[in-house]
Formats: sequence, C-alpha cells, structure tokens
Amino acid sequence: MHTKSGSRTPRSLCLANNPDRPLACCLIRPGLPLRRIEAAIPKGFWYRGRSDHMRTQFLLNGRQVTADTTPTTTLLDWLRDTRGLTGTKEGCNEGDCGACSVMVTDTSGARALNACILFMPQLDGKAVRTVEGIAAPDGTLHPVQQAMIEHHGSQCGFCTPGFITTMATAHLNGATDHDIQLAGNLCRCTGYAPIIRAAKEAAGAPVPAHMHDTPVPFAENTSGEPKAGAAPPTTPGELAKWLDGHANGTLVAGATDVGLWVTKEFRDLGPVAFLNRIPELAGVTVTPDVIHMGAATTLTELQTAIAPHHPAFADLIHRYGSVQVRNAATIGGNVANGSPIGDGSPALIALDATLHLRSVHGTRTLPVAEFFIAYGKQDRAPNEFIEAITIPRQDDALRCYKISKRFDQDISALCGCFWIDVKDGTVTEARLAFGGMAGTPVRAQHAEAVLQGRHWSEAQIRMAMTALADDFTPLSDMRASAAYRMEAAQNMLWRAWIEDSGAATNVRAVMP
Repeated sequence: MHTKSGSRTPRSLCLANNPDRPLACCLIRPGLPLRRIEAAIPKGFWYRGRSDHMRTQFLLNGRQVTADTTPTTTLLDWLRDTRGLTGTKEGCNEGDCGACSVMVTDTSGARALNACILFMPQLDGKAVRTVEGIAAPDGTLHPVQQAMIEHHGSQCGFCTPGFITTMATAHLNGATDHDIQLAGNLCRCTGYAPIIRAAKEAAGAPVPAHMHDTPVPFAENTSGEPKAGAAPPTTPGELAKWLDGHANGTLVAGATDVGLWVTKEFRDLGPVAFLNRIPELAGVTVTPDVIHMGAATTLTELQTAIAPHHPAFADLIHRYGSVQVRNAATIGGNVANGSPIGDGSPALIALDATLHLRSVHGTRTLPVAEFFIAYGKQDRAPNEFIEAITIPRQDDALRCYKISKRFDQDISALCGCFWIDVKDGTVTEARLAFGGMAGTPVRAQHAEAVLQGRHWSEAQIRMAMTALADDFTPLSDMRASAAYRMEAAQNMLWRAWIEDSGAATNVRAVMP
C-alpha cells in the first residue's frame, strides 16, 4: 500500500514476492470495484502477457463481437476487464471450481467450459453465453434461474453464476444426469441438495428460444500472421509448416493444461498455434480394422465414441476432471503432455494403440508404449506433432482402474489398465499398463511374462502380483506412499481376476 489509511487517492496492492518487480497489481479506488492491472515489467519466462494480437469473432450473449487480444488472454479476463461482465467469477483460475463456467456453442452443439483457462482465439467462430445472457432479452428468467430461486439453491452466491450456466447448458442438451453435469461446479454453502432439486425441477421446462445460438464465420486474422508469433492454421500441412518454423512454439487445443502455464505459472508461451480451425485433427472414425481418433478429439467426444467398443475406457474417461474439462481436453494433448499420471495413456497402451506423428518431412508411427522415454521426455522431434491415434479393432478384454482421493475431479495416485485375453483357460496375451508407478506410463513386463501362455488361475494371478515388485519401484509423494502404490497396484490385478470370475467389485454399487 502506498497511501495513508482513509485517503481518497487510488492505491495499488502489489502481488509479487519482490515489491521492486511486481507481477501484477490491484488498483484500489474508493467506490469502484477491485481491478487487476498489469505492471510494466520485464517479460521474463513467467510473464503472463504477449505483445502480438489476434482477432476473434464470435457471438456474445446473442450479439456478434470482434475482440483484438493477445493470444493468451483468457475469456474470463476479457469478460471482466474489457466487457465489464463480472457475473462470471474467478475462483481457482485453473478449471476446478466452475465459478467461471460459460456456455459455448459451435457446429457440434453447446457445451459448458471453464472461461478461466479458455484463450480468446479458441472462441473464433463460436457463440458464448455468460450468466448475463441466460435470462431472455425481455428479462424473463430461464427455468433454471427460477428453479434456483424457488428451491433456495444460492446462499453466498459466488458460485451461483457458474451453476446457472452449467445447468442451462445441460437443460438445452436434455442432460438429466445432474450429479455428473454439476460435478465441476463447487459450492461451499448449500450442500448441493437444493441445487440438484432445482435442476430436476427445471428439466421438464421447454428450452427458451434465445438459448439456441448459431455460430458465426471465423474472423480475418490479419494481425495473427505466423510472423507475429500467433497462427490459426487450417490444415495439418499448414500446422506442420508452421511448427517447422517455430520449433519452440506452443500448440493449443483444449488448453486444460497449457492454460495453467499462463494463469498459474505466468509463463510466456512464445509463438502459439491454435488447432480449432483444423477439422482433420478432430473426431473418431471406426473402420473394420481400427478406431481412428484425431489428436484434437475432446475427451467428451471420445467417451461417447469408445463406449460401445471398450466401455472400461469410457468409464475411465468419466473419472477425468469434470464435464467442463472433458469438453475441452483432447486425447492428443493428454498423451503429448507425457505425464506419468495421465489417465489416457495406460488405457491406450493396454489397447496396443499407435501414435501417428507428423512433420514437414512426412508421417511416422510408433506404439504409444514407446512414446514415453523418461520423465518429461518423449520420442517426438521438436517439429513433430501428434496427428492421430489408432486402436486396432479387437474383441474387448480391457479393464481400467483408477485410485484417487476423490471420485470426481482428482488426479490419479495410480491408474492400471489391463488387457488379458484368455482362450480355453490360457492367457494368450497380457498387456498390463500402469500410470503413477514410474516416471512414465509403462507396461509391467515381468508380471506380463508370468501370465503369458499360462493357465488363467488364482495362483497365477498371485504370482503376477508378486512380480510387480520386479517391474516398479514407486515413489512416495503427496498423493500416495510407495508402499500404498505397490499394494494398490497388486490389488488391481486381484480385482481383475475376481471380476473375471463373476464377483461384484463396483465399490459405488448400492448393495442390499
């Protein structure tokens, strides 16, 4: 603080460990809301902003707007700081609490997303509704708003705008699995019961006409030329050419991970390319030979497409983040991230999936299991990107298990995905993949060797459980101890055996 108490002079509260080099400041002016401003500081690796701009054209609450922002300006900051739409709240600023939820509509439909980790260029050609646009233009409340009032679904009110937009999106889509739809919205006051009652009450009401948004044409990104460091490529070939010239560039698809580099680490992403204009990178195609998924396929899309073929994979995806996160996160990003506790990789490894990488020099393929070299290191050249992932068509034998402290919105302590193919009582193929047991997602080769070609029996599975100690030396961290991880991994194999024997193992099932 730089003024005396009681002064009418504006004051600034610096937000940094070093007061001589503030990262950002809050401007405090009597009678006005608290505002965040960028300080004039050196743009080191932790700086949040960039000087180059991109134009983004979209509908905002039914009206077409064009924004000219830095590539990494978030929708949340733009709504609050530029448009003055402060109903959308900042809570966690990392996509966990849902206070910033908005409805985004494109050609594939409407979905709830977290505005705090959504960069402005990701919205190009789409339609956005904030809580200010949920009521009708004449002021008539949306059915979910009226139901929240009648069922006392709001107390302190901070989380309410996010709940309203998420509920309105679910209402538009006819989704009535309210516990799932609202798992990404946190409330510290109500205990959720009145909110769920409100959602159920509104479910049968007709969708207001104004909620049906139509996407708009893409903006002319004349200020987003590749030379400016921010590119909107439209084909995989264009992306390959751009990445060849910007080997240190950052590719942005869903931004559920990259977004936190900006909002939490205040990093300058360098040159940025947004993948939302490349339709060839998205979607799932099922052929007689493979299940082909574009790298930019969202986890929501993948969950729906993979369920008929490998339901255990779909169930695992349900444990990934929240609806808002799954609506943005992509399977390619989940793998390319290289996290040892990324949930998608163990399932893909167990399914014997193949990565398709692309550069200006062409394409190459390799098994997902061979992509991970060491912690933080993957088999990918600086100018390569993941274009697609394919899974061979095969009779389903996949089982996936995730251990975390919470069922929803929690990172794995460990994840195990197993492909154990048994014919005539003999294990003909075993692929046992784990996340959280080593520096990368990896197969348990010693345990696999114990099972391969052997009789499928309790004695053999117990031998495989013991062999896991030869495969892994897990670490202790905030999520689990090494001893817990090893015992839990062994119990996952045991669970696979007893499930195959017909025993009920669903810990969430209601038993008499």
